Amino acid sequence: MSKDILDIAGLPEELGIGDDLDRAQQRVSITVDTRRYGKAVTVVDGLDPKAVDLDDLASTLKRTLAVGGSVSDGRIELQGRHDARLRAALADEGFDVET
Repeated sequence: MSKDILDIAGLPEELGIGDDLDRAQQRVSITVDTRRYGKAVTVVDGLDPKAVDLDDLASTLKRTLAVGGSVSDGRIELQGRHDARLRAALADEGFDVET
């Protein structure tokens, strides 16, 4: 988060408000693709890799949903079809998910 917002708001960096604002400003999209042998893969796209640690977020989502997955080309790919549960998990993390 830019220091300008925190300066304007008059809030100290220690509160972590900047991280919450970064997450709320991102428009995340969830799609389900079909891969080899008809296997479903849920893809989380639209994340800013400068504002969010994708590996850390992917780890959190994989643990929450109890699935495997990876980070590839700035996208998080999760094994299986998890669009409904993933939407709730991302909302809990502070992201605004497109419908």
